[in-house]
Amino acid sequence: MIASLPMYDRPETAATLDALWREIRSRLPEGAPETLTRGGSLWDVWEAPDLVLSQTCGYPYRARLKGHVQLVAMPDNRLPGVPPGHYNSVFVVRADDPRRTLTEFADALLAFNEPLSQSGWGAPQNHAAARGFKFSRDLYTGAHVRSARALAEGRAEIACIDALSWRLIQRHDPHAAGLREIERTAPTPAPPFITSMDQDAAAIRAALAEGIAALSPEQRDVIGLFGICDVPEADYLAVPNPAPPTDPESRV
Repeated sequence: MIASLPMYDRPETAATLDALWREIRSRLPEGAPETLTRGGSLWDVWEAPDLVLSQTCGYPYRARLKGHVQLVAMPDNRLPGVPPGHYNSVFVVRADDPRRTLTEFADALLAFNEPLSQSGWGAPQNHAAARGFKFSRDLYTGAHVRSARALAEGRAEIACIDALSWRLIQRHDPHAAGLREIERTAPTPAPPFITSMDQDAAAIRAALAEGIAALSPEQRDVIGLFGICDVPEADYLAVPNPAPPTDPESRV
């Protein structure tokens, strides 16, 4: 069996995510994996028939995972101006860039983490489309942290980073001091917790809720996870899919 919590797993959060999994596992029937799976293909994890628990993004869910996994619950990350079970993305630029409005970045080079990322690709393109333009120059970085670093190093001009990742980057990455926020996207359903079609989703949901509650307030703050809630599947499917990146195989 497989379990993973990959969306906000970084050196500073890993120990707390491990502690969370221990709490969850202790509330599940025997046979749940002892440790979280890290590394390798996320698709191999998400599509594994013996997946107990993972967290995916709304875009992969509606584009490929729907019908192959069960939605377990949605996170309450306590993001500013965002209802539980939702999140949004932050447009970030270099602090010394003289441009002040998003439309001034219409021709800018957009750093993005993944082609099927709602926060890094779907949200900025949908947000831009509502303002009459699209980002047509892009740089595939492979991770929000790398997108922020590409900005700080002058290899990109703008990035759209999900609000929880941005919170963690500001806490832990020194190069964040050279970046600033210019705008936020509208909220969309947050990265959902999922399980395979063969699992008892209700039992896993209960273990997840109790596991989060068993953490200390400080631990919950470390990972930005304060509880779970429910968001209808239809809300995920209603989010538009933008055109794909120009060269999704070009990664830095």
